[in-house]
Amino acid sequence: MSYVKPAELVQTMINVGESKVFMSTRDTLIRSMMAGAVLAIAVAVAITAAVQTGVPLVGALVFPVGFCILNLMGFDLLTGVFALAPLSRFEKRAGVTWGGILRNWTLVGIGNLVGAVAVAFFVALTFTMNFTLEPNAVGQAFIKASTARSLGFAEHGINGWVTVFVKGILCNWMVSLGVVSAMVSTSVSGKIMAMWLPIFIFFALVFEHAVVNMYLFPLGMMLGADFTIMDWLVWNQIPVTLGNLIGGLLVTGLSLYVTHGKTLPLRQRK
Repeated sequence: MSYVKPAELVQTMINVGESKVFMSTRDTLIRSMMAGAVLAIAVAVAITAAVQTGVPLVGALVFPVGFCILNLMGFDLLTGVFALAPLSRFEKRAGVTWGGILRNWTLVGIGNLVGAVAVAFFVALTFTMNFTLEPNAVGQAFIKASTARSLGFAEHGINGWVTVFVKGILCNWMVSLGVVSAMVSTSVSGKIMAMWLPIFIFFALVFEHAVVNMYLFPLGMMLGADFTIMDWLVWNQIPVTLGNLIGGLLVTGLSLYVTHGKTLPLRQRK
């Protein structure tokens, strides 16, 4: 059977997390840059679908295609390594340190940002005829979304910050489940189906994803949105990244590890 049971799944998660910690700088950066780029393209497709149909739910149905592609290619998102990399430390794997885990997170975050911003530039160019025309309808949708998710939260002060932080937790609960779900099947079709479900939920509910936002806000600014880099960082990127860390590490990674990696003995019947 292609289904991988939870106890085996957790061992795979630990092994994968260990491999991320010891991956070379070159490979980590290449894989994370490609992940950021592919995810950015998927966001463009999703917003295009939503604008063309007038039905946002269509965009949510389409978006997981990018997530599936990048996972099948073995590329890395910061949200995924938040959940996986620490498990090898919890398991006391030889040579795994918190310093090594932070190195992995930093390199993946940098790579994701480079890939996402590069695609943002190319997409902005296509939306504006090489920056000579006003953004098209899809470009206007990006301007509206990026403004609402920065200045829109800023208008509410600390309540806005807390809201976007919690949206980050909820997001990476789902997204990291998507990463893990790819491991519950040994068939390509099974992996895709398992990944699609939680990713659809995250996008449909408009939760906040750190890597998606590495694309959304630079693209919005390139297209003329009226907010600053500090607005982006303070009212979205920083709280979202912190929320994604909690959602991936604690809600997904640690919960699966504790109950399936360190399962207590079953009660013996008399």
